[in-house]
Amino acid sequence: MSDTRKSKSPDLSRRSLLKAGLAAGAVAGTAGAARAGGDPLITEIQDWNRYLGDGVQSRPYGTPSEFEAHVVRRDVEWLTASTESSVNFTPLHELDGIITPNGLCFERHHGGIAEIDPASHRLMINGLVDTPLVFTMEDLKRFPRENRIYFLECAANSGMEWRGSQLNGCQYTHGMVHCVMYTGVPLKLLLEEAGIKTSAKWIMPEGADASAMTRSIPLEKALDDCLVAFKMNGEALRPEQGYPLRLVVPGWEGNMWVKWLRRLEVGDEPWHQREETSKYTDLMETGKARRFTWVMDAKSVITTPSPQAPVSHGKGPLVISGVAWSGNGRIKRVDVSIDGGRNWKTARIDGPSLPKALHRFYLDIDWDGSDLLLQSRAMDENGFYQPSKNELRAARGENSIYHNNGIQTWHVKADGTVENVEVS
Repeated sequence: MSDTRKSKSPDLSRRSLLKAGLAAGAVAGTAGAARAGGDPLITEIQDWNRYLGDGVQSRPYGTPSEFEAHVVRRDVEWLTASTESSVNFTPLHELDGIITPNGLCFERHHGGIAEIDPASHRLMINGLVDTPLVFTMEDLKRFPRENRIYFLECAANSGMEWRGSQLNGCQYTHGMVHCVMYTGVPLKLLLEEAGIKTSAKWIMPEGADASAMTRSIPLEKALDDCLVAFKMNGEALRPEQGYPLRLVVPGWEGNMWVKWLRRLEVGDEPWHQREETSKYTDLMETGKARRFTWVMDAKSVITTPSPQAPVSHGKGPLVISGVAWSGNGRIKRVDVSIDGGRNWKTARIDGPSLPKALHRFYLDIDWDGSDLLLQSRAMDENGFYQPSKNELRAARGENSIYHNNGIQTWHVKADGTVENVEVS
């Protein structure tokens, strides 16, 4: 799909903003300098200037500043019956760049966190293979390894928004996504070590947690870009992220990235397990369900301003920022609208542009204090673009939970507060 409407938005380039602000800046700059000159936080000695701080070994594993204690994952208590089979959300509105810190990557569990001694952990490969194998963690670390940056998104991300605006904050509407660097062994090498029989067409990874999570994955994908990972962002996987071993299935829905990976069965047909029949299928308007809808399509969200990150500085220069991603490859372009989709301006993508990873985008504007209806629309290198919610509903109805990649709207009010709304 494509949108050929010509943008009628004003020139919002950095050069035009600077030109427009020269005269005002001469006055405002002088006033600002005067305020700074008399600011007691500058002219008077503060405690952090007066006393020696803690020594180098006081924090053997570094922690964020106490002033950043609010930047944490959060859950929605009423969303599920128990915390053992539930989800918490990445605070997207507090982050920048494309890499998610390990301690802020959202969690999704089906049977709680498995605490596993790596010395006792094993990975079995069985089924349609020439030689069934069992690997220890030390065995796996002797294979050639790769480092790859990928996003991971739960298929239910934004699922509450199918029928209209529900949760007031991008942490809750879009926070089931993160992006890290994984270190691990290409799955292809392990399968080749076992020897794949000619009749093989599928694999079934199985987790070692209490839910014994299982999903069917086409052999073609397994031999393409999947990893068996043991590190993320340079350090060992955290328990909530599958320590000591997890599967990485780039660009595909997160429930296939089986954590606490203990077994890979090779077969000639899909297994039709619970999480690919009664769950993680897309219920259509007709009552039929789409199954095996693995790819997470082009999607984006503006993270600031947003309901949890209101505009606090009043009129003037305003940085609009967000993230975009696609399971089909790189993000080629992100357009931003400040008037609810009537006009669009191409945003600036900054930082690494990698396939199946988050992309950071920015649009710098001069806010006049009037109401804004902020939207972002992503397009990937294969031409797939992010649809409006109405386009998505026209194609699939309102019965689904999964794979909602519709355009999100934030209403920025004159006082700087922001609300989740829907523009039809």
